[in-house]
Amino acid sequence: MTLYQWIVAAILALTSLLLIMSVLLHKGKGGGLSDMFGGGVSGGLQGSSVVERNLDRISVVLSIVWITCIVALGLMYKHNF
Repeated sequence: MTLYQWIVAAILALTSLLLIMSVLLHKGKGGGLSDMFGGGVSGGLQGSSVVERNLDRISVVLSIVWITCIVALGLMYKHNF
């Protein structure tokens, strides 16, 4: 692996972890696993809609970076860059 591939792979690993964390921080919509673990009880303690919108934006940006890293790594491996 070249230095560029290592850098893109490290960014991919970091964005993967951050994306998982940002998705898990979202408020449960009900009827899923979040209700099983007390999500329905602590509904009033969750953040406001501003926090949810910011989490949405963070998740979208992280998703775009994540997909870009995957495509870049694929092209680097294909062309031996």
